[in-house]
Amino acid sequence: MKRYIYADHAATTRIDQDALKSMMLYLSSEYGNASQPYSFARRPKKAVKEAREIIASCIGALPEEIFFTSGGTESDNWAVKEMALSDVGKRAIITSAFEHHAILHSCAAVERLQYPVIYLQPDKDGQVTPQILEASLDCNPRLVSVMYANNEIGSIQPVEALSRIAHSHNALFHTDAVQAVGHIPIDVKSLGVDMLSASAHKFNGPKGIGFLYVRKGVELPPFIDGGAQEYGMRSGTENVASIVGMAAALKKNVDNIQENMGKIKELEERLITGVRNAGIAFVRNGGVNTLPGLVSLSFEGCDGEAILHRLDLMGIAVATGSACNGRSAEVSHVLKAIGVEKSLAEGTIRISLGKDNTAEDVGAIVKGLEKILDD
Repeated sequence: MKRYIYADHAATTRIDQDALKSMMLYLSSEYGNASQPYSFARRPKKAVKEAREIIASCIGALPEEIFFTSGGTESDNWAVKEMALSDVGKRAIITSAFEHHAILHSCAAVERLQYPVIYLQPDKDGQVTPQILEASLDCNPRLVSVMYANNEIGSIQPVEALSRIAHSHNALFHTDAVQAVGHIPIDVKSLGVDMLSASAHKFNGPKGIGFLYVRKGVELPPFIDGGAQEYGMRSGTENVASIVGMAAALKKNVDNIQENMGKIKELEERLITGVRNAGIAFVRNGGVNTLPGLVSLSFEGCDGEAILHRLDLMGIAVATGSACNGRSAEVSHVLKAIGVEKSLAEGTIRISLGKDNTAEDVGAIVKGLEKILDD
């Protein structure tokens, strides 16, 4: 049977087998509620504590700065909504026009409650530069939220510089790092961020689990009321198995991050060279500073949706944009934000390579594109 080629790792990743094995104990015999005081809860409670320590060490944080959530979307909602709604002065939130919808829709929600939101326009390379942020800071902002790496075009933002600028204007800084955590080195202390969102299924962990880093000293109200879990900040019985799996997957990726980056970057270069050598006319979006393996290609006068489906028939999975907005037939808001012409934007696909992809996979993708675009 022909091997199906998965090249949509920006949408989700296969769970790591060691991470999966680490979860099984807490789905079977050690099923105790980690918040209970009796002895049967001790092992799950210890597992949650150790997972928090592992995750914190992977991003240069303290364990008490890690709060477990259901994923990146919840983490983004928590950071934006609670920072806005807890501000009696109704100061502005500043974000970018090409954020993930978890940020954009959260901002729209607080706007409906009369909290001001300013949307920064990135440049044509998909960068929110320090100059772009500086130009909009006369509004006395409460929070600046700019994603670490764009989920559609891969452009990596100058988070350290942006955070420093936000702080100079007495604003807090949050970054949606869902695409970046586990794929490129991240140290929250050197970045200077106040909050950071992450999701396990993007770095070979289970779906439905993530975390929000909140710098010690930042006053963030609880997001879910109920019990006293997560230091009283996010109530609900701990998802012990998924927390353990997330920690195992993140540690494995971080321990091998340079090797993984090198391999994926090599595959990316092979892909671009192959498409170019095939004589296919294309435009790559996102500039030069992008996540390894995340490639946004636009083909003039083509239909990206049709390319996706024809590649799927060949046994190859790619995307046209963010999978979280897959039901929309509109041109991607990300491509609009960076000024891609409609005729190019409509012919855009996203190929996101992972550590399990091979040179043979890349060759098949190139041959597939050649066949489709030569027809």
